[in-house]
Amino acid sequence: MLHASANEPAHAAKPEADAAKKLAADIAKPASAKPAADKAADKTADKAAADKAAALAIARAADKTVADKEEKGEKAAAKPGKTSAITADKAASAISAQSEEDAEVDLSVRIAERLAEMRAKQAARVAAAAKAKKAAEAKRKKEAAAAAVVAAAAAAPKISNHWDYEGEFGPENWGKINPAWSQCGAGKRQSPIDIRDGMKVNLDEIDFNYRPSDYTEVDNGKTVQVNLARGNFMTIGNQSYELVQFHFHRPSEEKINGKGTEMVIHLEHRGPGGKLAIVAVLLERGKANDAIQTVWNNIPLEKNQQVASSEPLDPLELLPERREYYTYMGSQTTPPCTENVLWLVMKQPMTASPAQMALFSRLYPLNARPVQESEGRMVKESN
Repeated sequence: MLHASANEPAHAAKPEADAAKKLAADIAKPASAKPAADKAADKTADKAAADKAAALAIARAADKTVADKEEKGEKAAAKPGKTSAITADKAASAISAQSEEDAEVDLSVRIAERLAEMRAKQAARVAAAAKAKKAAEAKRKKEAAAAAVVAAAAAAPKISNHWDYEGEFGPENWGKINPAWSQCGAGKRQSPIDIRDGMKVNLDEIDFNYRPSDYTEVDNGKTVQVNLARGNFMTIGNQSYELVQFHFHRPSEEKINGKGTEMVIHLEHRGPGGKLAIVAVLLERGKANDAIQTVWNNIPLEKNQQVASSEPLDPLELLPERREYYTYMGSQTTPPCTENVLWLVMKQPMTASPAQMALFSRLYPLNARPVQESEGRMVKESN
């Protein structure tokens, strides 16, 4: 509601005055029908009434103005309290709003912290799962590799160092048992051979420079072997070889024109660079051999047991008087069947008594490799 100010009474009373004048005019309209004297009296009375009405209207307007002023003053007096209330309400509202805002911020912070915690746990679970998967994959690969090794080992040919003269590990399979022995099956210069039609030529005489020597003896499971002390040499041409050991085979491995003997002695020599030269002495039944008897007397009670000699042995007692020989290039007659071996097969046999031969046959009734293909090799024979 709008209120007039103190300087507005005239403007506020004007409508009341206009209304009073209009009322007076309306009252005066019927007087046109009265006599002139009455009209004049009426006119005067009307005028007085109109003036009175106007004055009344003005007074009412003034009263209204005063009342309005008083009302305005009361409202003005009441206004500071209301303002204070509004201010308090606004302050309370502001505090409430701030509290709500703070609560929202706190909630947002807690939500963010919770989300961060959940993300961290999720990341940890993912990392743990990845680690477990990696470990499982590594384990699987390791197991697969181990299985592959086992499968490869199972599929690969069995490698062994065991060989024999009969059966599964016999001479026909030596080259298959161990890759290092491949020459036993694939070599082209293998021994022994059947010596036939040797080329008779003037060969260098063999000079045996042997002497009585100490030795050790062993039954190695394949033969009886005698290992000699250093100092026994064989010279052929301008090449010298040292006697290392000798051993026995039954029957003889070498054949001459298709014929073998009951036993043979192989005297193994080593030359420069480890080159092998083997002298083969065929043994026939006959007179006892003193050197052989000495060896038999010292055979160990256990296989692979080495026994030192109690008296020297002279290797010259194993050689025939005549020194003619056959010669060719061959190999070892036992695994690994190494080739490039110089063979010297004495043409004259030596003898051993039946008892001496029987004793060895009880130990090794068969320890000879069959003859091998000559493959067109040249064989020379002393004149």
